[in-house]
Amino acid sequence: MSTTAAQPRIVMRSDASAADTMGEVERKLGTLELLWGTAFVRKALIIIVLAVIWEAYARFLDNPLLFPTFIETLEAMRERIADGTIPARAWASIKILLMGYASGIALAATLTILAVNTRIGTDFLETMTAMFNPLPAIALLPLALIWFGLGQGSLVFVLIHSVLWAVALNTHSGFLGVSQTLRMVGRNYGLKGFAYVTRILVPAAFPSILTGLKIGWAFAWRTLIAAELVFGVSSGQGGLGWFIFENRNNLEIPAVFAGLLTVIVIGLVVENLVFRTVEQKTIRKWGVSS
Repeated sequence: MSTTAAQPRIVMRSDASAADTMGEVERKLGTLELLWGTAFVRKALIIIVLAVIWEAYARFLDNPLLFPTFIETLEAMRERIADGTIPARAWASIKILLMGYASGIALAATLTILAVNTRIGTDFLETMTAMFNPLPAIALLPLALIWFGLGQGSLVFVLIHSVLWAVALNTHSGFLGVSQTLRMVGRNYGLKGFAYVTRILVPAAFPSILTGLKIGWAFAWRTLIAAELVFGVSSGQGGLGWFIFENRNNLEIPAVFAGLLTVIVIGLVVENLVFRTVEQKTIRKWGVSS
């Protein structure tokens, strides 16, 4: 009689049974799930929902002089685009905006570089920012009219004020947040002055810089439209703000909403195409995103 102990039986399961037991590890996403994972699709859906709410509320109100429907606004916008009015007015506004925006960025860069390299520059930037950043740019419009007259100079002046302090404040804050390790690397390579700022500080602080550029753009765009609503005609051609004001006086309310919608569309394009492209080419590529 054998005294050998009974050997345990080993049962091998098939790969399919093991997979069923462990659960589904990887699953192919469906078309709807892929679309929902795209930010553009989600944002487009939000805009469509807002447009539907607009249309429903306007039809419920049933007062075109108070609140035209979304379809009436699109029709007025199509007519003004076809006759060239909205493109001409939009280009007039954008030209002035670019002049003020570029000038504001240049001044902000100069002040920030001085602040980084000198103690008196830091004190000057902090003092001027505390003084003028809370001051609304549109409040300077009466002074701008006295100093520069009725024209592009006044608009550019208030735009520079809108851009300068937001960009300078965010850029300086970003520079102060750069780690000491990166600063020591720059000093070890002998970088000073402008080279130290552009090669070490700017790449490391670019998320804050880009935030400042976005804020400066938003401030400048809304300041320009508000200023044009007050006095938009320069060189015989008004911008989008003046277009809105003129149609309001003529009780062309769908055209007024068409002008407002144009302002919104331009803002969406700049935010989601221009700044998003800059972000992808810089922050995400450099790996400094938070």
